[in-house]
Amino acid sequence: MLQAALTQGLSDQAILALPYLFEFWAHAHQLPPTGDWRTWVILGGRGAGKTRAGAEWIRSQVEGATPKAPGHACRVALIGETYDQVRDVMILGDSGILACAPPDRKPQWKSGERKLLWANGAMAQAFSAHDPEALRGPQFDTAWVDELAKWRRAREAWDMLQFSLRLGEDPRVCVTTTPRNVEVLRQILEAPSTVQTHAATEANRANLATSFLTEVRARYAGSRLGRQELDGVLLSDIEGAIWKAAHLEALKIAAPSALDRVVVAVDPAVSSGKASDACGIIVAGAVLKGPVQDWQAYVLADRTVQGLGPLAWARAVLAAAQEFAADRVVAEVNQGGALVESLLRQVDPLMPFRALHASRGKVARAEPVAALYEQGRVHHLAGLAELEEQMCQMALQGYQGVGSPDRADALVWALHELILDPAARMRRPRARMI
Repeated sequence: MLQAALTQGLSDQAILALPYLFEFWAHAHQLPPTGDWRTWVILGGRGAGKTRAGAEWIRSQVEGATPKAPGHACRVALIGETYDQVRDVMILGDSGILACAPPDRKPQWKSGERKLLWANGAMAQAFSAHDPEALRGPQFDTAWVDELAKWRRAREAWDMLQFSLRLGEDPRVCVTTTPRNVEVLRQILEAPSTVQTHAATEANRANLATSFLTEVRARYAGSRLGRQELDGVLLSDIEGAIWKAAHLEALKIAAPSALDRVVVAVDPAVSSGKASDACGIIVAGAVLKGPVQDWQAYVLADRTVQGLGPLAWARAVLAAAQEFAADRVVAEVNQGGALVESLLRQVDPLMPFRALHASRGKVARAEPVAALYEQGRVHHLAGLAELEEQMCQMALQGYQGVGSPDRADALVWALHELILDPAARMRRPRARMI
């Protein structure tokens, strides 16, 4: 009855066009705000319709009144974390540009050139956030940026995009992302030229599988991860957190000093499969010259893997050790016992290894490491967002995230090995000779 009432009086042509009139079907958060703005940020939970909103916005900017008529935009940048994600999600995906375009305005995808070409002369180019330098040279009047908050090189890629948005009278960019508490996203949202819309996953429930909603509600409702991934809320630090996001941002550097030692620390996974805990793999180094209180540490990389069998994650550990020329691998072996060393020896029999045993709880082990951060003695390189999220969920009352803090546990072991344990050994009084 409702469909009949809606379509009554419409011509056949109008009925055929109706599925492509996004303004008719869209949720409020999927429509761009009015007024004078440069950046529109759509914050939303998983499945909230962010990708569809971004694709439809590109359509609205590029398409004209007829297939060959010019639109508002003619040079578009499409930027995702990788080229594959731009292609598979933003362009060819179920809610991507090609799926949303009407037949007479569907652009042609030139995969070899990484370009979308419209009949009216408009062109979109695909870029990976892993390669910010590729944005030097091209210029655009419009851009769509997807999942910026999880890019490892978000700041560099975003800055390069700003310099390239210099065509036309009113260049604009749409950012579609699940929120994470990262500096670049916070700064974008604070800019006076930014507008935002927001929606939780539930807002798009009509287009999502009921079983999906039931499962994620049961598993994540009420958790910090659920607030972020389902409610689409940009979270601040939790009460009692032993690390603060703003402090971690302040300790970031572009490159470390010459390092005296490098270790790869492992918090091993005791099972495999998609539902298993991750195998935390953190690479860190230290400068150990001068007085003990001046020793500095640098967290270099997060090579954590999930869903791999024991021998596969052992190979990932040794690959990280080789990549950073590590002096030693250290691993917590309370659960895995001798198995961890045995696995590593199968891959590289000569790699120096030290087994670590947890005699205290996670928070008790983490607190002296957090003190090193408070003293400004630990610095982070870029690309550690997932590790930093876990760190900011470590509180005095325990870990407040979902699952196990695999990355944060590995970090704690690394900094114990590099600074805390050697310093403790140096401070112990030597036995007096008789």
